[in-house]
Amino acid sequence: MKLKAKMLLLAVVPFLAAIAGIAFGVRHQATALATAQHDTTQSSYMASKEIELRHYVDLATSAIKPLYDEAGRSARDDAILRDRALAVLEKMDFGKDGYFFVYDMHGRSLMHPREPALVGRDLWTLRDPAGSLTIQQLIAAAARGGGYVRYVWHRPSTGKLAPKLGYVVPLARWGWMLGTGIYLDDVDTTLARIDQRASADIEHTMLWIGAIALAGLCVIAVCALVLNVSEYRSADAKLKRLAQQVVESQEIERARLSRELHDGISQMLVSVKLLLESALARFELSEARVQPAEAVLSTGIGRLGDALREVRRISHALRPSMLDDLGLAAALEQLTRELSAQSHLSIGFTQIAHDHAAHLPDTVKTALFRIAQEALTNIFRHAHATRAALSLEVSAGNVTLSISDDGRGFDVERVQADPHAGVGLRNMRERLEALNGNLQFDSRAGHTIVTATVPLFVNGTLREELEANHS
Repeated sequence: MKLKAKMLLLAVVPFLAAIAGIAFGVRHQATALATAQHDTTQSSYMASKEIELRHYVDLATSAIKPLYDEAGRSARDDAILRDRALAVLEKMDFGKDGYFFVYDMHGRSLMHPREPALVGRDLWTLRDPAGSLTIQQLIAAAARGGGYVRYVWHRPSTGKLAPKLGYVVPLARWGWMLGTGIYLDDVDTTLARIDQRASADIEHTMLWIGAIALAGLCVIAVCALVLNVSEYRSADAKLKRLAQQVVESQEIERARLSRELHDGISQMLVSVKLLLESALARFELSEARVQPAEAVLSTGIGRLGDALREVRRISHALRPSMLDDLGLAAALEQLTRELSAQSHLSIGFTQIAHDHAAHLPDTVKTALFRIAQEALTNIFRHAHATRAALSLEVSAGNVTLSISDDGRGFDVERVQADPHAGVGLRNMRERLEALNGNLQFDSRAGHTIVTATVPLFVNGTLREELEANHS
């Protein structure tokens, strides 16, 4: 794994782990708080309902208390008092689902204002859908002196079974169980709304944490991208400087080899040629002439002359002295003359110098000369052209070199995309990129033009002054 990937993982993994831990802790705490709120609310609701039921039953017992206190004088009067008490209780209600009911202690219904069909029936064995003995539970609570019972009963307003909280008290003198109840589905609905709101708040908090995590990841990604781009630019700049230094080193080495060939080997060959020519002259002036030896010596002198010219050509190709002595224009003109003499090409050269034209630094002269050399060599080898032209234009801020020919042309995009072709074109482009220059190609059958442009100012400073300060 690369170092950058490791650094990114070291930044992202702890961040995600921290966010995940925070999210887990927040969700756990929020869930615990929601559960506690549910339990607290439920307890509060149930306590208030129990107080409310006790209050209702107290009102009912207070309403029939005068009748209850008169009971026991005679059986006839007692029956009348019971009927009057049941009538009073039947008329008492609190809402469409709030009513009182009366059973005897054996489970027979004595009064039920919402379900009169139950009156007189023995409900001792009545069971709810869960199998619980509802009436027996109520009577047992009353037998203990009163109490609360949870059970399931039909809700009058809906006709459906619903959970109910009942409160019952005994009327021992009459052998009754008096009670009332409140249906709990409203409480359940309220608690469900509270739970739903708490769950929505938890999800909203999780979304915020997710958004913060996403924003953090975006910040990390942007920082990584900026760092990567910065490093890429730095590496690219270093690579360009290295490439430029390699090119400069090559040119220095070329110049050294050129001088060695010109001042060393070339001079030696000239000296040898002079000695051989002197020996041949002595042979010719001698009375005892050997014609075969003179012929061999003459042939050797000729071949030595060819070798001398080849050494001079190689020396000139490595680094033309005219480029350093007379400048780029003179070197290009000499290059066109030499290539025209060596091939069938007719090569013209044009120089355009504007007023206040800047002086070209050595790096620019070398780069443009090599580009011209590469372009003309390509024309000679591949273009099948009959004519070519070089144009050098120097202004105060830019220098432009154009090479054109009337050859068969080439597919610019294909050549640039093919890694095995266009090596010379890529070398030309790399030379210009090191100088912040631009290379353009326009090629079609019968007309191809290569244009190289180099700015002579870098960040407002003349390139020649920068190179002088650098050197």
